[in-house]
Amino acid sequence: MTEAGIPTVDVSDVPSPIPDGVLVLDVREDNEWQAGHIDGATHIPLGDLPARVGELDPTVPTLVVCHLGGRSARATQWLQAQGLDATNVAGGMEAWEQAGRPIVA
Repeated sequence: MTEAGIPTVDVSDVPSPIPDGVLVLDVREDNEWQAGHIDGATHIPLGDLPARVGELDPTVPTLVVCHLGGRSARATQWLQAQGLDATNVAGGMEAWEQAGRPIVA
């Protein structure tokens, strides 16, 4: 957990592959998503999240990712306030790639 009380997980603590029953939510912009993302992730840009939150199942653990972790931290905090089980992925896609984790384009 971060100082701001936002649930956060380090990339090294995220199981690979992502287990069934866990959603990866990518809140980056379209061009970032198209450049590469986590296989099986759901893409909802941060700005669209309030209008599309109903697409997410509040009972499913959700890992939230962006480029560096800032937008996903804001999204995680907001999703938690909406009653979702959301956790920020620290360092975002940059940390994911640096850890040698696979991406798809």
